[in-house]
Amino acid sequence: MGSRKAKLFGLLAISLVMGLFLSAFTGYDNRSEAALAVIHHPADPDMDRKKFSDQELIKKVPGFKNGYKKVNGVTLHYVEGGKGKPLFLLPGWPQNWYAYHKIMPELAKNYHVYVVEYRGMGSSDKPPTGYDKKTLSSDIHALVKELGYDKVHMVGHDIGAQVAYAYAAQYPEATTKLVMMDVPHPFEGFLNIPLVAPPGVYDMSPGERPIYPWWFALNSVPELPEQLLQGKQMSIFQDWLFHYLAYGKPPMTQETKDIYYAAYASADAIRASNGWYSTFRQDIDDLKSYKKLSVPALGIAGWDSTGHTLEEFLKQNAADMKMVKINKAGHWIAEQSPQETVKLLKEFFG
Repeated sequence: MGSRKAKLFGLLAISLVMGLFLSAFTGYDNRSEAALAVIHHPADPDMDRKKFSDQELIKKVPGFKNGYKKVNGVTLHYVEGGKGKPLFLLPGWPQNWYAYHKIMPELAKNYHVYVVEYRGMGSSDKPPTGYDKKTLSSDIHALVKELGYDKVHMVGHDIGAQVAYAYAAQYPEATTKLVMMDVPHPFEGFLNIPLVAPPGVYDMSPGERPIYPWWFALNSVPELPEQLLQGKQMSIFQDWLFHYLAYGKPPMTQETKDIYYAAYASADAIRASNGWYSTFRQDIDDLKSYKKLSVPALGIAGWDSTGHTLEEFLKQNAADMKMVKINKAGHWIAEQSPQETVKLLKEFFG
């Protein structure tokens, strides 16, 4: 057991040092000319508190409004709009509800859309515990019931995809159909991520490339990330990810990136979001307790290196699944390919 702990500690420590070093130097040196442009970061996110408030941000998506509900002892923030069957969208890290702003208005023509900031995200509560996907999905289920629904369509991206799967696996009777975008629920395959990154993974040129998620380890270290990254440092980290995980140029405007920077600028926000990663081992164990998913599931991926992992997961854990790849899309699918995303969702949900 001691040897195992030592190996795990080594993995975390080496990944942290390697990732921070390479993100600061190697990754930026290999960028395209467009990506080498001066990066803007909010000098003082506290000064922009009003600008990035829920009341101001909701004005950018006409037809939607803010909502707040206390469930399972935590207050969750969500935005809603449209009419029709209920469609829940769960965002990912390091973003907030605004990650879906390009597709929300179009989806609202056919569905009653809810974008939920689950425990730890945005304006939702950030308690000390409860960041495993089983608990997060139970929060969402309680919210669904509180809003008066028995069954809903569920969509998740990144960490949101993990929560969405846990929701459908635990509450199939409350799930009509499931869509997972680009990231699987933690499973045994996560334990095979190499200690040392393969060659070429930090090539920042446009196009497909292998992805090495070194931040899985960094975000699992207790207390350290929020001390290192709060404020401007976190925005540097986010900007690197927005470039690294895009297909070509990042799909966000500077204004949109500023919204995401502000959402993770505080130590509390970083600490809470790290909770989604520090529970991966528990999530892997929880997965073993779920029955194979019975509801129809659609996986949507960008380039092959991420799509293969999601497809592998769905083949193992969903009885009725389909996998689709969007060409020339990176990780930020709903922002980089909004029209294709809306088309796929409408075709799948009907």
